[in-house]
Amino acid sequence: MEGVEIRGPLLDRFDEILTPEALGFVATLQREFDARRRELLGARRERQERLSAGGTLDFLPETRDVRESPWRVAPPAPGLEDRRVEITGPVDRKMTINALNSGAKVWLADFEDANAPTWENTISGQLNLRDALDRAIDFSSGGKTYALRPDEELATVVVRPRGWHLPDKHVLVDGAEVSGSLLDFGLYFFHCARRQIDKGRGPYYYLPKMESHLEARLWNDVFVRAQDLLGIPQGTIRATVLIETYPAAFEMEEILYELREHSAGLNAGRWDYLFSVIKKFRTRGREFLLPERNAVTMTAPFMRAYTELLVRSCHKRGAHAIGGMAAFIPSRRDPEVNKVALEKVRADKTRESGDGFDGSWVAHPDLVPICREVFDGVLGDRPNQLDRLREDVNVTAEDLLAVSKTPGQITEAGLRGNVDVALRYLAAWMGGLGAVAIHNLMEDAATAEISRSQIWQWIHNDIELADTGAVVTRELVERIIGEELAKIAAEPGYDEGLYAQATDLFKEVALDDEFADFLTLPAYARMP
Repeated sequence: MEGVEIRGPLLDRFDEILTPEALGFVATLQREFDARRRELLGARRERQERLSAGGTLDFLPETRDVRESPWRVAPPAPGLEDRRVEITGPVDRKMTINALNSGAKVWLADFEDANAPTWENTISGQLNLRDALDRAIDFSSGGKTYALRPDEELATVVVRPRGWHLPDKHVLVDGAEVSGSLLDFGLYFFHCARRQIDKGRGPYYYLPKMESHLEARLWNDVFVRAQDLLGIPQGTIRATVLIETYPAAFEMEEILYELREHSAGLNAGRWDYLFSVIKKFRTRGREFLLPERNAVTMTAPFMRAYTELLVRSCHKRGAHAIGGMAAFIPSRRDPEVNKVALEKVRADKTRESGDGFDGSWVAHPDLVPICREVFDGVLGDRPNQLDRLREDVNVTAEDLLAVSKTPGQITEAGLRGNVDVALRYLAAWMGGLGAVAIHNLMEDAATAEISRSQIWQWIHNDIELADTGAVVTRELVERIIGEELAKIAAEPGYDEGLYAQATDLFKEVALDDEFADFLTLPAYARMP
């Protein structure tokens, strides 16, 4: 294909995905839209400079007409009418089968935070999705064989491509690295759009990390062009946007408006949202200082404001509101751990369903029944609760910005927990795993981002630990890194090389004076 260079190895069956026609399709999207993508990334940097200089976030005066005028998004697409329970996970072969079979209504097939974007993961994931649609997928491990249930019992596939900020260094178009977003979107759309339509569904997406309605407008223009190129009717694509950045919380209705013909709603991406809160106001002192990660619950005032506004914004426009992740991984050896954790999962899903959410996320198939039971109790036979308009909700910019009202402490145990999780996750990521079970929780890039950004923020605010009185300094964190590494090194399966890379990377993104926008960028640069 002229102008397209593949720098990754052509492994078994990769030629089935990397066809000249598919690469030409991706190249067309890259050539037509990458300049706008880069401009929008520049706009992010400019806004960050304004915030760091003392600016704030607010609802946009220039889009007041959008918020105040009557309009609605497209009605729910086939397979997306009922979303009471959604499971998330990477696109490896075993997960593809287990997620589709899980009993969830939707599977978020993840090329983003739950996927380490190795070349093999990226292309084999596309193969797995196509094979699943062709019912040509199975998997065997440990004497067990996994196969798909009948089509009518399978979850609806919704693909999450990488965010606008991530490139893919294994594919060059006219000498430049292709956008990871356009590569993931384009390969799936080219190979699977018609397959999905033939099954009575469609090509559906989750869109991550957006910071403005202009970024949603870019996605919408990509959708229009892609449908034209393949002769697929406009509006066939549907996209759910994760509201997981602080700026996007102030532009929910505008984001829905930009995508309205292609919109399937919004999701409360709460882990990345916490990371974004820290990132956007990291230079603003203790006014935007969060307590340790496990102390920040969804009942914190600024988080309640965010989630209730999301439900109101969605239902006002006829769009689904999808709740946040239940990340617990049930233990087969500790029933007491399970009992306590499952009670928390139930309480979380009960709050969400009571607030008007139409469904919610889980990270493990064993949590599907709990989430389904809770939402069944509210929905009954109805597919959703779009009729709950939540007109009682009136959220101001001040409510969204009320981070300082968050209760909780910062302790040495919390600091050690952040170091431990980040090191374990980054070592796994460098080894090709993006979703990692750590201490009975499914950790992904978002939780690693919280861990490292909190430490950066605590160091730069001379935080005194509540339990020991020690001040958080680079020297203290480096000592704790050494101590936590020693504990990990004593465990079976320790890989010295991967942990050496993880330690270097963690120190860069948590201890340097300059704050890296995303830890996945320097991590990806280190990845083969």
